[in-house]
Amino acid sequence: MTTSIIGFPRIGENRELKYATEKYWRKEISEDELQETARSLRLSHWELIKDAGIDEVPSNDFSFFDTTLDAAFLFNIVPESVKQLNLSQLDRYFALARGYQGDEGDVKALPMKKWFNTNYHYLVPQFSDKTEIKLTDNKIFDEFQEAKDAGIQTRPVIVGPFTLLSLSEYHDVKAGDFVDDLVDAYQTIFEKLSDQGAHWIQLDEPELVKDVTGDSKKLFDEIYSKLLSNKFGLKVLLQTYFGDVRDVYNDLTELPVDGIGLDFIEGRKTAELVRSGFPDDKILFAGVVNGKNIWRNHYEDTINLVHGLGVKNVVLSTSCSLLHVPFTIENEEFPEEIKQHFAFAKEKLTELVELQSILEGQGNNAETNNKKLFETARVTPNAKVAETIKNLNEESFVRHPALAERAKIQKGEFKLPLLPTTTIGSFPQTREVKRTRAKFRRNEITQEEYDKFIAGHIDEWLKWQEDIGLDVLVHGEFERNDMVEYFGQNLDGYLFSKNGWVQSYGTRGVKPPIIWGDVARTRPITVKWSKYAQSKTDKIVKGMLTGPVTILNWSFPREDISIKESTLQIALAIQEEVLDLEANGIRIIQIDEAALREKLPLRKTDWFSEYLDWAIPAFRLVHSKVKPETQIHTHMCYSEFTDIIPAIEQMDADVISFEASRSKLEILDELQKQNFKLQVGPGVYDIHSPRIPSVDEIKNTIHAILSKVPKEKVWINPDCGLKTRGITEAKASVENLTTAAKEVREEL
Repeated sequence: MTTSIIGFPRIGENRELKYATEKYWRKEISEDELQETARSLRLSHWELIKDAGIDEVPSNDFSFFDTTLDAAFLFNIVPESVKQLNLSQLDRYFALARGYQGDEGDVKALPMKKWFNTNYHYLVPQFSDKTEIKLTDNKIFDEFQEAKDAGIQTRPVIVGPFTLLSLSEYHDVKAGDFVDDLVDAYQTIFEKLSDQGAHWIQLDEPELVKDVTGDSKKLFDEIYSKLLSNKFGLKVLLQTYFGDVRDVYNDLTELPVDGIGLDFIEGRKTAELVRSGFPDDKILFAGVVNGKNIWRNHYEDTINLVHGLGVKNVVLSTSCSLLHVPFTIENEEFPEEIKQHFAFAKEKLTELVELQSILEGQGNNAETNNKKLFETARVTPNAKVAETIKNLNEESFVRHPALAERAKIQKGEFKLPLLPTTTIGSFPQTREVKRTRAKFRRNEITQEEYDKFIAGHIDEWLKWQEDIGLDVLVHGEFERNDMVEYFGQNLDGYLFSKNGWVQSYGTRGVKPPIIWGDVARTRPITVKWSKYAQSKTDKIVKGMLTGPVTILNWSFPREDISIKESTLQIALAIQEEVLDLEANGIRIIQIDEAALREKLPLRKTDWFSEYLDWAIPAFRLVHSKVKPETQIHTHMCYSEFTDIIPAIEQMDADVISFEASRSKLEILDELQKQNFKLQVGPGVYDIHSPRIPSVDEIKNTIHAILSKVPKEKVWINPDCGLKTRGITEAKASVENLTTAAKEVREEL
C-alpha cells in the first residue's frame, strides 16, 4: 500500500507567493525575481512532501493565480484582445486574471466563480468561434522537468477535459465543437510527458460528482472514448473529489484508466459503490483524509473503512487537494491540548503515512495515541444555547408583515430617490489601517488612541460619501480584519489561528476561524461603530453584519455536531446583534450571505433535503423579529445563483445585492422570468479588478439592468466590498457610479 495527495497549498508557508506576486504587480521586483520565488516554493514543497514519506508527489498543481486559467493558456483558450497585448506571456496571463487598463489596451477580467463547494474561486474560460485549440504553453512540462532535475519523480496534474469544457462558457459555439481538437491536445501532452520520463498523469474530473446525465453524460463518453485510445505509455489517474460518482461509477471502472481517485469524505455513496465491485486491474486512490477541514483523522474509522472495501490495490490519499487547508499547525500558538486535535496540510501528510503503517501492521503507537485523542469529550455543551434551539418553532422563522406591506412602509419611511446608490460595506484597508489595528492588538496603543483613529477614518469617509452624493452610507468597517473572523472573535465557541491562511483567489487569502464549541453571543459586536457613524450624518448608515450561513461556511466547522446545528447557533447570536442595532437607531441592516451557495450539494436532487431546507430558515431566523420599517439587505457574490432564485426569495430580505458584472448580468434574465419580488442591486462594476469603469460604461450597465428589472426595484452599487482596492481607484469608481446613477435618474 502506498500514499499520495491530490495537490498541495501553493502560496507558501508564510504566503511568500502572495507577497512576491503583489510586489511584481507594483513593479517592485522583476519577472525573473518572481519566477525564482515560484521555483523555490515548488522545490521546497516537493521536497517536503517526499521527506514526509508520501510515495507519489504531484506537480503542476502550482499556479500564479488559478489552475483553470493555466489550462486556458495551455490550450490557447485566450481572447484575441489579450493575445494582442504587447506584454510578456505572464503579464497577459495576469491581464486576463485581473483586468488590464493601460496603453496596450483595455481588458476585462474573466468571470470568477466558486470552485464547486469551496471558498476557492476559479476563472471561467471563454470559448468562441475564434477559439483554436492548440498547445501554447510549457508550464506542465517545465515543472515536471524541474522536479525531475531535483531528483523527484512527480505525477503531473491537469484539469480534465470533461471538467474544463463543463466549467467554461460558450459564445455562439458549444462544447462539443471542441472535443476532437481538445482530445488531440491532451494526447500531445501524454506523448510529451511520456518522452520526458513521466510515469503517470492525473486528470482532475470533479465535475463527475455532479448529476451526470443526458447531454453531459454523452459529452463525457465522447471525450474519454477518444482520449484513452492512445495513452503513449503513460498511466492515467482519473481523479474525482467533493462527492461521489454514482452516475458514472460503472463507466469509470470499465474505462482503460490505470487509477481512479474517489472521495470517501464527502462522497456519501462512495464506499457503497466500491464495495459493489472494483476491478483488480486498477488502483483505487482512496480519499480518506479530509482535504477541506482541519480536524485530526480518526484512524480507527479510516482503517475499518479501508479494510471493508475489499479492494486489491489501494493508494491512501486525501479527499481533495490540500489547497483548501492552511500550511502547517507548527506556526500556531495553541496550547498542546488544543493543538493535538488539528491537522493542517503538512500534518495530513503525516496522517497518511501513519495510516499506511497501521494498515501494514507497523503503526501501533500512532494508533494508540490517536485512539486516546477520540476517547474523551472535547468540549462541554452550552445548555442555554441547546435549550433555545430546542424551543424554536415554525413561527420563529417568519417575519411579519409580508414583503409587499413592508415595502410600502419602508418607502414612506426612507423617501429614497429612484435608483438609490450605496456600496456593499467595506472601504480600502490601507497599510496604515492594518498596522494600527495590529498595534492595538499588541497593546502598543491605548483603546482611546485606537478609537480616535477609527473614528477619524469613519468621519473622513462619511464626508466623502456625502460629498459625492451617495444615498445610503456605510461606516467602512475599518475596525474589522475579516468579515467572518471579526464576528468569530466576538462570539463564544471560536478559536483563531495565527497563520492559518487559505487561498481564496489569486493572491487573496482568508484565515478561517475554527468552530471549537457551541457558539453564543456574550456582548454587542458592531453596535458601537454603527451607532457612532449614524450620529455623524443625517443620511441613513447601513449596519453591516455577516450572515450565519456564511460565518459557518467560511469557518472550519465542527465534525462532532451537524453543520445545521452549528448554523442555528450562529443565527441566534446574529439575531441578537440585529435587534441591538435596531434598538440603537440603525434603520437599514445588511446581513451578508456571500457564501450561501458554498455548501449547496453538488447534486440538485440533494439541494433541499440536505441544505436549503435549513440554511434559508437560518437566515430568516436572524431577522424574523425586526420591525416592519427596518429594511433588511443581503449580499451575495461570485457564485451561480440563477438556479436557486426561489430559495433566495424565501430568505425574505427586502433588498438583495449580488455580483453581476463579470457574469454579464445573466442572473437578471432569471429574475425577470420568475417574477422576482425583492428589490435588487446587481453590481454595476467589478471590484476585483483594478481597472476604473467610466461613467458611460456604468450607465450602459444600468440601462441593461433597467431593461430587465422595473426601475422602482433597482439599487445601484458595486458588486462587492472595496476593502481590497486602493483608495484612488475605489473613490474614482464609486464617484463614476454616483454620477452615472444621477444621469440615468435624470433621463428617467
